[in-house]
Order: sequence, then structure tokens, then C-alpha cells
Amino acid sequence: MSTTELRTIAVIVGPQRPDALAVVTDLLDWCDRRGTELRAQADIALAVGCQTLEIRDHELAEDVDLIVAVGGDGTMLSAARLVGQRQIPVLGVNFGWLGYLTEFTLPELFSALDGIRAGSFQVDHRMMIEVALNRGGEIISLPRALNDAVVNKTAPARMIELECRINDLFVNTFRADGMIVATPTGSTAYSLSAGGPIVHPSLSAIIITPICPHTLSNRPVVVPGDCTIELSFKRASEDISLTIDGQQTITLQPEDHIILRQSKTAFAMLRPGNRDYFEVLRTKLKWGTM
Repeated sequence: MSTTELRTIAVIVGPQRPDALAVVTDLLDWCDRRGTELRAQADIALAVGCQTLEIRDHELAEDVDLIVAVGGDGTMLSAARLVGQRQIPVLGVNFGWLGYLTEFTLPELFSALDGIRAGSFQVDHRMMIEVALNRGGEIISLPRALNDAVVNKTAPARMIELECRINDLFVNTFRADGMIVATPTGSTAYSLSAGGPIVHPSLSAIIITPICPHTLSNRPVVVPGDCTIELSFKRASEDISLTIDGQQTITLQPEDHIILRQSKTAFAMLRPGNRDYFEVLRTKLKWGTM
């Protein structure tokens, strides 16, 4: 089995995680003893004494061999945005609550890193969604979504009327509080809370889940991953927004069209070899417990 050279590791720490500084300090010590350079966000780098990670236009401005994300699933979603089109593997350490994406526990971190150096690791290539906005005939590219892109109303007691087309074929005009377009990875996030199905992350599929539809027969739909989905608005105002992975929001205009399709680049997520997806579901959803 060939070894993997880790010349530079980037560490990303979730917000409001001061307890993670001790982990980064230990990680810096691990790197120093192996001739690996550690880079972190400016405030973390200053606190622990490592190099600063260069970020430009919300993406990494340099190449690294591995990203260690310390926090919750939100930290992993931030990492997915930072890597852009790169195929940098990301190892998520769970400091959060649910942790569908941050599968490694803190005690597993350094043994996992040693395993990576020895060439012993498993990578899940998670599908992502490209999001584009057609505004007045101009196509505006937006960040990719690892979990979902959500159209939502910002004003209470208002309903959105939106038209959905798949591969230029009319599907339906939905009257609802909003619409979730999710990846299989995102099927256990907002879509699940809105009544959507759980879809195995190895599948190439897109889940379309209306939020509180006015007509109860409007159910979630799963379509092939190579479909192009277009959402437009028959009735819209400044009270509608598009949110990507729960982290970036743009206010929509009445004539906007949202185009969503599978990204050509997947998210490379490292996972423990002793844990499978159904074990994660049993643990996080508390299946089989009273």
C-alpha cells in the first residue's frame, strides 16, 4: 500500500468553538513532529502559532493536501465552499450535535491522520449541486451546494407561487412556503424535516421537497442527478430569498429564474473505515431506541 504525503494541512474551526483550540494545538504538535505545515484561519493561527490560511473570494487561495474541519456539519459545509472546484479531501471532527458529515470523533483524529499517511483511508465522493441565477438574461453563478438550495419566504403568513420545470418539461406550479432542492447528502437535513425521503449518499439524485405546500398532494419528488431543474416565480416580491447550504443568502427579484444541476466536481469526504452509513443513521436518528 502506497503512502500519502501530507506536506500541508489546513484546519478549519467552527464558530464559537474556543474548546477546539486545544485540538488545534495538539494537531500543530503532530504536524511539527512529522514535517507537515499546518495552516488555519487568521484568528486561530494567531492563537496557536501556526501559519495563516489564505482565503480569497471565499475560497482557498492555495493548495493543501488535506483539510481538517473541527466543529459541526456547518463547518463541513463551509469547507465544501472553501475548496471550490478542487478535490481536496476533508476530514470532519465532530464537535457539534448531530454530525452527519463530521463522522470522526476526537479520539479518532490522530489515528486517522496516521492512517492517511500510511495510505489507509476511505473517501466518499459526495454529489454537489451547481446553482445559477438567471436575472434579466444574465447568468450569475452562485456557490455550489453540498446539502441544499432553499427558496423561502422572509415575510410571515405569505405564500410563494413558483413554477418548476425539469429538463424544460413543466412539472407543476407549487403554492407553498418555499422549496428545497437537495442532494442525497442533504436529504437528512432540511429536506428530511420538511417530509422528504432519506436518500443514500452514493446515489446520483436530486430531491425536490416543497415546504408546507398548500395542496397536500404536492409530495417530495426524487429525480435523476443529471436533470436540470428550473424554478421561476409567478408571484414574487422582495420577500423571497435563496439560501445555499444555510450559509449564504440572496434576495430574489420577481423575474428571477434559478437553475440547478449536478456539479461536475464532487466533495471528497474522508470517513472511518469501521463505520457505515446505516450506523450513522441509527445513531443520529436514534433508531431502535425507546
